[in-house]
Amino acid sequence: MTFNDLTQKTFAAIRATGLSRGPDRWIGGVCGGIAAKLGVDPNAARIVFLVLSLIPGPAVTFYIWAWILLPDSTTNRIYLESWLSNDSVT
Repeated sequence: MTFNDLTQKTFAAIRATGLSRGPDRWIGGVCGGIAAKLGVDPNAARIVFLVLSLIPGPAVTFYIWAWILLPDSTTNRIYLESWLSNDSVT
């Protein structure tokens, strides 16, 4: 299995989860996307994230990885996939 095959399968699996960065954005759309998937208010997801960020732990790291790995809800583009294929990210 080549690196390209592995990355294509990885990004296809991420898209298959149905989770994406939502259009209701303050920064990267991660909380909006999670809220849309769970059917809750985006502000509630943001508050939960902020509370978790105050507790020592991986909340900020999780957010950054989610921003890089979750597809955009409007373009279906994954930042990491674009970076690996040398496409420009807009």
